[in-house]
Amino acid sequence: MSDHITERYAGELPMAEADDAADLVADDAVVLVSGFGSVGYPKALPLALADSGRDLELTVVSGGSVGEEIDTALVEADAIARRYPYQSTPEAREKVNNNEIAFSDRNVSSLGDEVQYGGLVDPDVAIVEAVAVGEDWLIPSTSIGQTPAFVDAADELIVEVNHNQPLELQAVHDVYRPDAPPDREPIPLSEPDGRIGDSRIRFDPEKLIAVVETDRSDSTYTFRDPTDDDKAIARNFGSFLAEEMERTPVFEEELYLQFGVGSLGNALMGELIDLDFAGRDVIYFGEVIQDGLLDMLDAGRLECASATTLALTDEGQQRLFEDVEGYAEDIVLRPTDVSNDARLINQFGVVGVNSAVEVDIYGHANSTHVRGSKAINGVGGSGDFNRNSLVSVCALPSTLKGGEISRIVPMAFHVDHTEHDLDVVVTEQGVADLRGCSPVERAEEIIENCAHPSFEPALWEYFEAAKEQGGHIPHDLQRAVEWPN
Repeated sequence: MSDHITERYAGELPMAEADDAADLVADDAVVLVSGFGSVGYPKALPLALADSGRDLELTVVSGGSVGEEIDTALVEADAIARRYPYQSTPEAREKVNNNEIAFSDRNVSSLGDEVQYGGLVDPDVAIVEAVAVGEDWLIPSTSIGQTPAFVDAADELIVEVNHNQPLELQAVHDVYRPDAPPDREPIPLSEPDGRIGDSRIRFDPEKLIAVVETDRSDSTYTFRDPTDDDKAIARNFGSFLAEEMERTPVFEEELYLQFGVGSLGNALMGELIDLDFAGRDVIYFGEVIQDGLLDMLDAGRLECASATTLALTDEGQQRLFEDVEGYAEDIVLRPTDVSNDARLINQFGVVGVNSAVEVDIYGHANSTHVRGSKAINGVGGSGDFNRNSLVSVCALPSTLKGGEISRIVPMAFHVDHTEHDLDVVVTEQGVADLRGCSPVERAEEIIENCAHPSFEPALWEYFEAAKEQGGHIPHDLQRAVEWPN
C-alpha cells in the first residue's frame, strides 16, 4: 500500500480550465475515459467538449457505463462517432439503433488487454477522474474499471480532480495490474479482502498534459423498490441457495456471491439479509458494490466485498462517504481485469447471479437486445461470471409490461450467453436447475418451473410442435418468428 495522501495535489502540475483542456483533444481523437457503474467518470471535460461547437467525431471507450455528461451531452452534440463497450442512456441507445454511432459491445474483463495489446483502438488520450493527483500518479474516485490499462495505453493523460468526492476513497483502492502476455503470472490474491496492489495508478509524467478541477457529483443509480415479483424471485433463489449449501462441500464454510448491477440484484441482496447461512461466511466477489451490499455489511451478514465500482444511490453514496475508512475494512475496489478475472472467479467458487432481457426454453439468454435487433445496453461483466462461476444463475421476472410480454420465449434471436453458460434459471414462478439436462429436458424444466401461467400453454404448444421437426434442439422457426411478443 502507498502512503496515505493528505492533499489533492502534489508537485508541479499543468493546471487548466476545462475549456482549455478540451482544446487539447483532437476532433477525431480516440478517448479512453474512466468510469464503471455510472460513477467515477470525467464530467467537466465531456461537458466542455459538448459545448465547444466543434465538429467532433470522437471514439469513446469506457470501462463500463458512465453518466449523462458523456452518454447524453456528448451524444446530443453529435460528438461521438464510435463507442465501446457499453451504453445505457436513451439518447445513446437511439443513435446506436439508428446506426449514427458505431457501437461495439465487449466483455469488460478483457477490454483493457484489447485496448492495450489487442488492436481494438489506437488511443490518443485518457481522461480520468481522480480524488488526488501527483506528477506521476493519481488516485481514482468511485470506480476503477479499466482506468489503469487506459492510463498505460494512451499517449496523453488529462486528470479531473473531483472535490465532490472524499480523499478518503483512497482507502478502498487496490490497484494491481497483471503483467503483459506472454509473461503473465497468476494474480496473487488468496483472500478477497487481501491487498496486493496500491491505492495509486502510476504513469509516465510526460503523459500528463492537463489537470482540471471539478466539483460535480456522479450520476448515481436509482433503484426502484422491490416488487412482489422481485421478492418472490429472491425467496426462490434463497431456497435454491439453501439446498445448494447443503448439497456441495464447496460451500461448507464459505459462500461467495456475485450479483449483476440493477434493481433486481439490489433487491436480491436485501432479501438475503434474512437467509440462514448456518454460520457460513458470506463473501461478495463481483464487479459492483450496491446499496444492498452496504445493508448486508451493516447487518453483519457479509464478511467482505471485492468489486471494481461503488454503484450506489445518492443515499448509499452519502452513507459510504460519511465513513469511507470504516467501510474500507470490508470493501476493496480493484481493476476489472482482477475483479472479473476468470481464474479468480473459478478459484473462489463464485455463485454468479445475473439477469437478462429474456431466456429461451433451451436456456439461451439475451441480455442486450430487444427482439434480437434493438440494443438497450451492453453485456458488461455478465459473460465473465456466467461463463466462469461454479454455479451461474439467471434471475428475471417471467413477464414485463404488466404481464403483457413473456420473458421466457421459444427462441432467443440474440444470444449473449449460451445454454453452456447457464446452470439455473429463477423467476417468481420457480427454479429450473438445468445442470446435466439435455435440451429437451431443459425446455421441460424451464416451461414448467419458470414460465408465467398465462404463457405456459403457448410455450408447451410451441415445444410440442418443434419436437415434430426433430433435432437435438427442436425448433419451429416459423412459429418462433410469429411468437406474439
